[in-house]
Amino acid sequence: MIPVRSAEFDGAACAPMAPDLAASLVQLLDNAQRSLDGDRETAKASIARAWSLLRIEIDRTAAGSEQRSVPGTLAGWQVHRVKAYVDAHLEDAIYICDLAAVARRSTAYFCRAFKRTFGETPHAFIIGRRLGRAVEFMLTSDAALSEIAVTCGFTDQAHFCKVFRQHHDQSPAVWRRERRDIGLVTTTARGAGAGWPPAGVAGQAAS
Repeated sequence: MIPVRSAEFDGAACAPMAPDLAASLVQLLDNAQRSLDGDRETAKASIARAWSLLRIEIDRTAAGSEQRSVPGTLAGWQVHRVKAYVDAHLEDAIYICDLAAVARRSTAYFCRAFKRTFGETPHAFIIGRRLGRAVEFMLTSDAALSEIAVTCGFTDQAHFCKVFRQHHDQSPAVWRRERRDIGLVTTTARGAGAGWPPAGVAGQAAS
């Protein structure tokens, strides 16, 4: 269990937890409880994500009570809340009006303040977060690109590939293969002289 100092929650009442964050926490903890006996890894992952969301909320309340935003920009608690909302809804359609509501500002004011705060538009920010999540999935799973595309909120694989190529100058398939090849070479080099990897495994990995 991760210890939490009571002081971390000082001032938590200065602004209520966003309903979407509360719902996400409940869902993650429910998933963890259901998976605890049969799939402990899934339970641990759900708890870890719930803790991350809670940590964001703690930081948000601290930022809201300790920092003053520069005029025309988003306050610290608004930045944390918007980031948390985007990350929790990457696979869904995310609308500017919803982000403005999360930050408790009008749509027009929010767009101007967001650009001054992040240096990019909300749309560009969301695309960047989706690409970041996709990169994580490509490096840590064997999921098909079509599955990753939908999970990260892209319309389909073609849309994902187009956006990825615009940002990385190569297709996601090539990008993924190159980095996996680098990982394979590194692993093989570290195991040289120690009988690792076994010939059968090395042959499978190179195929």
